[in-house]
Amino acid sequence: MSILKNRVCSLSATLRRLSLAAAMGVLCTLAIANPPCPSDLDGDGMVTGADISLVLLDFGACPVDPPSISSVTPNYGPTAGGTTITITGTALTDASSVTVRGRAATSVTVVNDTTVTAVTPPGSVGAANVQVTTPGGTATISGAFTYGNAPPPPAWCTVLEQAPNATAVPDATLRAAITATNLPWRVRDTGTGIEMVLIPPGTFTMGCSASNSYGCGNDETQHQVTLTNAFYLSRTEVTQAQWMAKMGSNPSGFLGDTNRPVEQVSWDDVQPFCAATGMRLPTEAEWEYAYRAGTTTAFHGMPGYLNGTNDDNQLGTIAWYTSNSGSQTHVVAGKAANGFGLYDMSGNVYEWCQDWYGTYPSGAQTNPTGSGTGIYHVIRGGAWYEPPTYCRASMRGNDAPVYHAHYSVGFRVARKP
Repeated sequence: MSILKNRVCSLSATLRRLSLAAAMGVLCTLAIANPPCPSDLDGDGMVTGADISLVLLDFGACPVDPPSISSVTPNYGPTAGGTTITITGTALTDASSVTVRGRAATSVTVVNDTTVTAVTPPGSVGAANVQVTTPGGTATISGAFTYGNAPPPPAWCTVLEQAPNATAVPDATLRAAITATNLPWRVRDTGTGIEMVLIPPGTFTMGCSASNSYGCGNDETQHQVTLTNAFYLSRTEVTQAQWMAKMGSNPSGFLGDTNRPVEQVSWDDVQPFCAATGMRLPTEAEWEYAYRAGTTTAFHGMPGYLNGTNDDNQLGTIAWYTSNSGSQTHVVAGKAANGFGLYDMSGNVYEWCQDWYGTYPSGAQTNPTGSGTGIYHVIRGGAWYEPPTYCRASMRGNDAPVYHAHYSVGFRVARKP
């Protein structure tokens, strides 16, 4: 609504309390002081017939901005209802009703133009749309609140968000799969402070995803993989600060900010960290499944390409690699996350997997753990000095378990719920 229209509406409210004849007789001289007269619409220092003419041009009902909703917190509650939610958006003044999955919420309170609170009605398990109705219309945010009856959280963590939010996990199918586990989506490990997200069970095609500029290696044979168990995966690569908190000294080559990923750690070095924290390395299949987050492309989803892309020119949105890294690692979570809410799955540093490196099986696999023996362990994801091909979803690397790579290999951790 324009400033003039706001001022006209303000004066109109006053004039409606007067007869038009009386209103036309209004004439007052005003000093342009602090504050100025809000009824002086033409700014000449006087309220005169000219100002009243401006009112009459727009006489009638004032337009009302349509509402919008940007978030609902908390986004999870029991099926019995009774959760007090805070709805954030715009033009929420004079909200007349709030509904959750089409049922009326109670105790609707307008806090201000951007905030409304309400108490959820009962509902069945699953994601629900939230609606707010105002004189300007009805706003809807899809799947913003999830009904469930969560058991107590795992003893090793603090729950940050029970249900996935649509901003971090935009795919409704993935959100439903996470919710179906009845486990909290986003947690913080109390022993290390590492934030982790839940990766639900699922089936996917593992192997070759070529980009527009690069083909696949001979070791990227496609095959179907089913993971039957949910697992937690750290949202970022383990940082130097997190490593030092458990292991003491910092082996990294790139120093200056301990929120960079730890590097120059061998596979053998990582095992004591995992033992001390109750964590483990992800299997190669878990890593690729988590990277893809439902996509089948060379590079995982990102803003503008939620279903992933094969365009190498888009890699800079999600990864620090040879073209944009400045020949160094960067603080974790500096690029866009994937569809599970994981950061730096491409680029920054390579990440150790638990598996021995070996040839993929030709047939479908369930919960594969890689070759039974080997010389090298798998590394994934590419690094700050690599071109796009090494950052593809299916690209495989390997190093000896004792190898302390030159500033380029780190890791992220997994654990069972």
